[in-house]
Amino acid sequence: MSLYGEKLIIMPAIDLKDGKCVQLVQGDPNKKLFESDDVIGIAKKFEKFADCLHIVDLNAALNMGNNRELIRKIINSISIPAQVGGGIRDVDVAKEIIDFGAERIIVGTRAILDKEFIDELKSELGKKKIVLAVEEREGKVVIKGWKEKIDKTPLEIIKEFENKVGYILYTNVNVEGLLKGIDLKKIEDIVNNSKLPIIYSGGITKLDDLINLKRLNVYGAVIGSAIYKGLIKLEDLKKVK
Repeated sequence: MSLYGEKLIIMPAIDLKDGKCVQLVQGDPNKKLFESDDVIGIAKKFEKFADCLHIVDLNAALNMGNNRELIRKIINSISIPAQVGGGIRDVDVAKEIIDFGAERIIVGTRAILDKEFIDELKSELGKKKIVLAVEEREGKVVIKGWKEKIDKTPLEIIKEFENKVGYILYTNVNVEGLLKGIDLKKIEDIVNNSKLPIIYSGGITKLDDLINLKRLNVYGAVIGSAIYKGLIKLEDLKKVK
């Protein structure tokens, strides 16, 4: 049984670029596994089988405009919660997204580099509205779209933020978007040594991955490529609950 209830919170990913839903290989805008204009249709399809949507604004993350109006439309079109990330670097943008009806906002690089930013966010929104993205490559945390490595482990960063945020989104960059499975040992270590609920992302390929994450007391799982490629069927997600 999970520390946060018996259920693993299933979160299909909707990554937005130039008004379309895309799936990228290793975060590379030039390597697309999937692309569709029917963003609202995809969101409504996910709504039937999922617990929460995981929406990422790739344009905002890349400093190439944003998809905030589309995000507002997605949130207004569904009845399940949504968490939103990608390029949230100031408090006003975070508040705007929460005002759209987002359940939580996801912050990464700016928060890790600037503790005052996260303190201000916590003051304005409350920590339960904040997810900290902790992305790992080869044992160290990476920032700035995985381009820069810092000399801290995921657990060191998580400890620093335990009283500042409500959730951790842990991504194993080594396996993200490659459909090669997950590293359960690393995830178990993160879960067992963190006081915060852990949302996991990266390399989920089959239903057994989700069952194993639930067994490890992971709070939520973000699924992207595996759903878009048909490796995990939406109707099978209920088997995990």
